[in-house]
Amino acid sequence: MGIAELFVLAVGLSMDAFAVSVCKGLSLGKITAKHMGIAGLWFGGFQALMPAVGYFLGSFFTDMITRYANWIAFGLLLFLGAGMVKEAFEKAEEMDDSMAPGPMFLLAVATSIDALAVGVTFAFLRVAVVPAVSFIGIVTFGFSAAGVKIGSVFGMKYKKKAEICGGVILILIGLKILLA
Repeated sequence: MGIAELFVLAVGLSMDAFAVSVCKGLSLGKITAKHMGIAGLWFGGFQALMPAVGYFLGSFFTDMITRYANWIAFGLLLFLGAGMVKEAFEKAEEMDDSMAPGPMFLLAVATSIDALAVGVTFAFLRVAVVPAVSFIGIVTFGFSAAGVKIGSVFGMKYKKKAEICGGVILILIGLKILLA
């Protein structure tokens, strides 16, 4: 997987965290650099951790199902992408303004579940996991920190579009893996 593909994947994965960060920014109203950093660390950290966990779980099964790896990667990414697009059309959840560890932990886990499945596909495709997850975490940190700022300025106007974009990106990456 090249740097351009990894960047597109990282952007796609970060869209849930970006959307939640926009909501956080909206609920916080007036924000500080600390708010942006907290969101970036939580979401970027979990977006890096989850594919690493998925990679190690997937590596146990790689030898047994290598023959079907492209189909599995495609299926996982299609499922995740379609789920993101579907979420964009569902009723928006209420977002509180808490930046406390408990709520942030739950949001970070919820927005990074798809990254766990991507990590499994990394194992099947034999991707160099440390640089890949580091890059994903950094990109998500940036999008999340920016999302808090954007949310405080623009509100919920672009949440739906961000989720649709992220879902479509994951589906397209799945198609590319399948057709490669």
